[in-house]
Amino acid sequence: MRLNQNTLLLGKKVALVPYTPEHVPRYHEWMQSEELQRLTASEPLSLEQEYAMQRSWREDADKCTFIVLDAERWQAQPGAPEESCMAGDVNLFLTDPGDPTLGEIEVMIAEPSCRGKGLGTEAVLAMLSYGVTKLGLTKFEAKIGQGNEPSLQLFRKLHFEQVAVSSVFQEVTLRLTMNTCERQWLLEQTSHVQERPYRDKLAEPH
Repeated sequence: MRLNQNTLLLGKKVALVPYTPEHVPRYHEWMQSEELQRLTASEPLSLEQEYAMQRSWREDADKCTFIVLDAERWQAQPGAPEESCMAGDVNLFLTDPGDPTLGEIEVMIAEPSCRGKGLGTEAVLAMLSYGVTKLGLTKFEAKIGQGNEPSLQLFRKLHFEQVAVSSVFQEVTLRLTMNTCERQWLLEQTSHVQERPYRDKLAEPH
């Protein structure tokens, strides 16, 4: 969505930046992995299709995405291309026209060297906070493959509770409702996250 196209969210472990054309080749490379295709229930796309997908992420009002950068690596190499610091992505889908306060959230830490270090946890917390404070969301759902134990553990740790299991799709649906107590907890967890303007100097590919 256009709302976040000039937003950078900087935490301790991750920097969340808008998904721009410069990120597409690395993202496309990741999504050739059969493991990631299975975990994300994704079909492989051509590079041209991936560029089209990036444009839709920017234009569509019902999708919000950030690329997750390894903040330590990114800040240690001023001026380094962002694609060399990419760790994954975090997304929100506003999929229910009847309920604009509900968002479906997903996270992918695609870079193997970045897994198991808490990057996914901080990325999800920052995205939840962005959804609450900028998009007016009060309910979140996560749909996760039954075999994806690391993701299930991550969301349960962040107070999501299981509400459904689909044997057809082999996925678990977890939900978090932002009551006053949960909202306060979330804002405390993300009080260190800084929002800064993001400037993308690259033009669209021809």
